[in-house]
Amino acid sequence: MFARIFAGSILLWLSVPAAAELRDYCPDRPGLGTPACTVDRGHASIEVGLADWTLQRDDAQRSDRLIFGDVLLRYGVDDRTEVQLGWTSFGHEVDRDRLTGLRARRSGIGDASIALRRNLHNPDGSGFSAALMPFASLPTGRQPIGAGDWAAGLRVPISYELDDRFSLSLTPEVDAAADEDGDGRHLAYGAVAGIAAKLSENIAATVEYEATRDRDPGGHATEQLAGVSLGWLPRGDMQLDIGANAGLRHAADVELYFGVSRRF
Repeated sequence: MFARIFAGSILLWLSVPAAAELRDYCPDRPGLGTPACTVDRGHASIEVGLADWTLQRDDAQRSDRLIFGDVLLRYGVDDRTEVQLGWTSFGHEVDRDRLTGLRARRSGIGDASIALRRNLHNPDGSGFSAALMPFASLPTGRQPIGAGDWAAGLRVPISYELDDRFSLSLTPEVDAAADEDGDGRHLAYGAVAGIAAKLSENIAATVEYEATRDRDPGGHATEQLAGVSLGWLPRGDMQLDIGANAGLRHAADVELYFGVSRRF
């Protein structure tokens, strides 16, 4: 039932005509980083992660997580400012003890998020572009799909176009992240650096590196990820994407995902 409702909503959404005479479409998806561009005043972008699979594995346990319907709504308040609402609509996780073979399955909805992005220079993302983006997550879901407590943070997306084909990006971030046990918050910080290349007029590829320091009371950790993603614009107001991320410190940590974005 959920799958039929979700698929029907997506088909209806894709069939709605979009407005003309707007800036080049600049979705948040795909990738690890965050763009500095904002949505045009009075217009919206709906971006949906259709499916996202994550594998985490060590000597003792294997965890497989599937997320369906990870939705982000962006709305342009003025020429440089947008508000964002996000929600993870459904997730399913299977944990398997590699020594005993016992499995635990859990499903449910995830957390909601709110954010404000204020562009400081070039809201269309051209040339040198920068923005401030405070955000917060609300514990609408339960662990393991949700974090179990609220969290907040600040991102500072920065991008620079080297020429008509290549661009660089950097997204520093500092968070009051939810503790792993779902009770309280701790300091986490890091950054995502990337390079994007236009392979054709409507296809772009991005390679990224992310490093994060997490000071969870249950154990401090430094995580490193490498990511590659591809975005295709079949028309100027819609994008289809696919991507993969891999842990550099733990070879068994893998994520695969695909989604769609649409501007109105």
